[in-house]
Amino acid sequence: MDFKKYIRDVADFPRKGIVFKDITPLLQSNFALKSAADELLKFVGDQKVDKVVGMESRGFFFAPWLATQLNAGFVPVRKAGKLPFNKISQTYSLEYGEDTLEMHADGILKGEKVLIHDDVLATGGTSSAVCKLVEKLGGEIVQCNFLITLDFLKGDELIKEYPIKSLMHY
Repeated sequence: MDFKKYIRDVADFPRKGIVFKDITPLLQSNFALKSAADELLKFVGDQKVDKVVGMESRGFFFAPWLATQLNAGFVPVRKAGKLPFNKISQTYSLEYGEDTLEMHADGILKGEKVLIHDDVLATGGTSSAVCKLVEKLGGEIVQCNFLITLDFLKGDELIKEYPIKSLMHY
């Protein structure tokens, strides 16, 4: 299936010079949504997964569904200050500053097999930070999967030690 026909380019968002890949047309199509979810699940194959980690906010669209299909738990990763319980944090660099992500300290147990999911792999900062959070808690990352990889930004270089799967490449 050509999933790219369900991705809308939005020029100059969130700032001038950026072409934002808008996945909402894919989410609005029952056929494209189900097909994309099924393909993301196929990426995992028969690997054992205990937890699926999804990043705020667009990683939350597919990660909980993947967790239910894999008989796994879902662990949200959020921006600093949004989780109510004991948490761990990881600060990472952006091209224009820094940001911090947090995960509940009891979200991953030592030795658990973890699938990391997000909508887009761009510069790799967010994904790398999430991998560090998972490993701080003793989780074993079995795969990182994405709807979209922006190959020209080379974000895969920051997480190259993990298997990476993506539905679409730009």
